[in-house]
Amino acid sequence: MKILKKVLILALVAFVVMQFFRVDKNEAAGDYLEAFVAETNPPTEVMETLKTACLDCHSNNTRYPWYAEIAPISYWLDDHIRHGKGELNFSEWANYSKSRKDHKMDEIIEQVENRWMPMTSYTKVHKDAILTDEQIASIVSWAEQYRALINLGDRPQ
Repeated sequence: MKILKKVLILALVAFVVMQFFRVDKNEAAGDYLEAFVAETNPPTEVMETLKTACLDCHSNNTRYPWYAEIAPISYWLDDHIRHGKGELNFSEWANYSKSRKDHKMDEIIEQVENRWMPMTSYTKVHKDAILTDEQIASIVSWAEQYRALINLGDRPQ
């Protein structure tokens, strides 16, 4: 019993100490999506879906829930956001090459059609981020149209 008590006290002390080591928040100033929106021209319903289901992890601005202030949850969220931005960051769209933009749109199509994105760990807490068949169809249609547009110049005459 003494060992269990010592372990619990140590765990509590570690938990309290963790609260003093904060992660930097993913919060952008200004219009962090301007280049992406201007270039890809997503329809209103697609943009709303992206805001609800994608941008928290795939842009330079995250809407944090109240529990994001509590370590170790804050560390876990930070890791997910960093990984998401590493895969695709809509805020950095202007810095992507044409071929990378095409590839990212192809990945978006694959990820949403297969329901791999948004991740289950995200949709368990954000029920409004669960994509409907209509939302998936809208995203796929928009991404395919954008891919066709940027690849027009690559087609032989």
